[in-house]
Amino acid sequence: MCAGIRTRTQPPKLSATRRAPAPAMPLLALGLNHQTAPLALREKVSLEGGRLPAALDALREVPGVQEAALLSTCNRTEIYAQVAEGRESALLDWLARHNGLSAESLAAYVYEHRDDEAVRHLFRVATGLDSLVLGEPQILGQVKDAWQAARERRTLRTPLDRLFQQSFSVAKRVRTDTRIGAHPVSVAFAAVRLARQVFSELDRATVLLVGAGDTIELAARHLVEAKARRLLVANRTLEHAQALASQHGGYALPLTELPRHLPEADIVFSATAARDPVIRREMVDAALKARRHRPMFMLDLAVPRDIEASVGELSDVYLYTVDDLEQVIEENRASRREAAAQAEAIIDLQVAHFMAWWRAQGRQDVLRGLRSRGEAIREEALQRAREQLAAGKPAEEVLGLLAHQLTNKLLHGPSSALRQAALDGDLDLLRAAERLYLDGESGEP
Repeated sequence: MCAGIRTRTQPPKLSATRRAPAPAMPLLALGLNHQTAPLALREKVSLEGGRLPAALDALREVPGVQEAALLSTCNRTEIYAQVAEGRESALLDWLARHNGLSAESLAAYVYEHRDDEAVRHLFRVATGLDSLVLGEPQILGQVKDAWQAARERRTLRTPLDRLFQQSFSVAKRVRTDTRIGAHPVSVAFAAVRLARQVFSELDRATVLLVGAGDTIELAARHLVEAKARRLLVANRTLEHAQALASQHGGYALPLTELPRHLPEADIVFSATAARDPVIRREMVDAALKARRHRPMFMLDLAVPRDIEASVGELSDVYLYTVDDLEQVIEENRASRREAAAQAEAIIDLQVAHFMAWWRAQGRQDVLRGLRSRGEAIREEALQRAREQLAAGKPAEEVLGLLAHQLTNKLLHGPSSALRQAALDGDLDLLRAAERLYLDGESGEP
């Protein structure tokens, strides 16, 4: 399951005459990708292969982290989190420590976005605008998986949960309103295209697919369309291999039989979630001898890598990784760039909508705090009035004292602030007070 990413200068944002302050607790997106970090480092921080739930549990325990989600694909590992002010560095510290690295060694490869830029980044990721293959659709499924995993581990609260759900809506709108998905490109598509360049006649080639996830399934479809002569599907779970092979007229085999069948393969595509290589140098060396050194084309689409790097040193092997697909897919980008510009405009609007909602939540907190304080003053005054009535004071006197106490306590704070505003020449606060307290009494609409 791979969706590459492409970092570039962010597009111009919509201007505003006045920008409201962001909520006090920042929203952050921190991560690294194939543009900022080499494959060897991306392998170390990858959270695929069943590592995600434990990582979410660990991240939730980091002091200052209020909510979090983790997105990990073959070309990116990213943290989305709401963090207490002043604790922003906790995310980088955790990412480094969780993977046995130092924060200093990781810092040079990491990018960080805050508040509206974090929102924009997730929207661009979900729509495929930040992908190696511009506009590729597979990444949206991976973003949904990240959201679902965070929900299952209970690491989401309302702001981040809403952000992810809005990213799905944005991606759908971009797909509907632009032609970003008009051409069938994906990492799997680019890989098959590269294979066709090396083996011009796929109808004479035997192709071995290792794995049974989305990337391999997409590759199988493109290979069938390209009329590959024979497909072999190897997977750790034989039932999954059989299900994929039966759809495309292939032959399924368990991963344990890989060494025996590897000599049959002219082309190998591999994309599993294994933490260690499943195809080692000695295995390929033996296969080449059995093939009498007929060339093999091998494309490793996994991170961490499925094929041992030293395999590329063998004669008669052409080994490529996901990082080698850049040149192959460049021409596919050109056809999508106009649609991408339209998509950026949609994202600009949606970022503004989300930030308006988020800042409104901060104002709701102020309103709730004001109401809570007023209710506390009321309860205190009522309790004192009840005690005075119980002590035999006349009801008229108690009511007068109650009204006087409520007026004094409710207006003491605002009155002090307005006196100071008058001394400081703070006209904005004085005008706001007039709107709050006086306009409603003027009889004006």
